[in-house]
Amino acid sequence: MPTNRIAKSLALSCVLAALVINTAQAQFAKAEDAIKYRKSGLFMMGQNFNRVAAMATGRAPFDAKLAVESASNAEVLSRMPWAGFGEGTDKGDTKAKSEIWTQKTKFMELAEKLEQDMTKLNVAAKTGNLEAIKTAVSATASNCKNCHDNFRN
Repeated sequence: MPTNRIAKSLALSCVLAALVINTAQAQFAKAEDAIKYRKSGLFMMGQNFNRVAAMATGRAPFDAKLAVESASNAEVLSRMPWAGFGEGTDKGDTKAKSEIWTQKTKFMELAEKLEQDMTKLNVAAKTGNLEAIKTAVSATASNCKNCHDNFRN
C-alpha cells in the first residue's frame, strides 16, 4: 500500500498530466494570465528539480523516496510551461527575451530536450542509484543553463 506522500505525489502527477493535456490547447483570457501560468510551472519544476540536484551535489542528504517524488513532479511539470509562450506574452512581468519569439524553433527544441532530460532524471531517480542521478542532473542543468543563457534576461 503506497504511503500517503507517494499517493499525494501520484495524485498531483495525474492532475498535472490532465492539465497539460487541457492547457496545451487552452487560450488564456489575457497575456498576463499566460505569463503567470508559465512562470508558475517553471518555478514549480525548478523547485522539484533543485531538490534532486541538491542531493546529487551533496548539498542535501540523499533521500531516495524524495528523489523519486521530486523527479516525477519535475518531469510532469516540464511539459506545462510552453503553452504560456504564445503571441502577446513577450511584454509584461517576464524575464523572457524577445529571441523566444524570433527563434521559436530553437526555443522549442530546447524545451523538448528539457522534457527528455526530465524523463531521464525520473528514470534515474527510480533506480535509486545516486551516480545515475548525478549524471541526469548534470545533463538537465546544462540544458537549463543553455536555455537561460539564450532566452532569459
